[in-house]
Amino acid sequence: MLNSRQRAQLRGLANNIEAIFQIGKGGIGEQLIKQVVEALEARELIKLSVLETCEESSRTAADKIAIATDSDVVQVIGRKFILYKESKENKKIVLVK
Repeated sequence: MLNSRQRAQLRGLANNIEAIFQIGKGGIGEQLIKQVVEALEARELIKLSVLETCEESSRTAADKIAIATDSDVVQVIGRKFILYKESKENKKIVLVK
C-alpha cells in the first residue's frame, strides 16, 4: 500500500508519460490484464485511458485492473488513471519512505 508521499512522487513521475492502453466498449478482458501485467513488470508505472464507449467509470476500471494485476492505483483523473507495481526484474523507481 502506498502512502501519500509515495503517491505524490509517482504522480510527478507520471506527468510526462502517455497512456499506453485504452479501455473501450470491449471492457476489461483477460488479454488486457495480461498486457498490463507485462507493462507493469517492464515499466512499473503506467497510464491508461478509458474511452467514452466503455461502460465502466474510470475509477471502477482502475480498481478492477489494480486488483487483477496486484498493483496500486496512484491516481484517477477524468478518463485517465495511473497504476504502479514494483518490478521484480526491472526495478527503476525508488520510493520515498
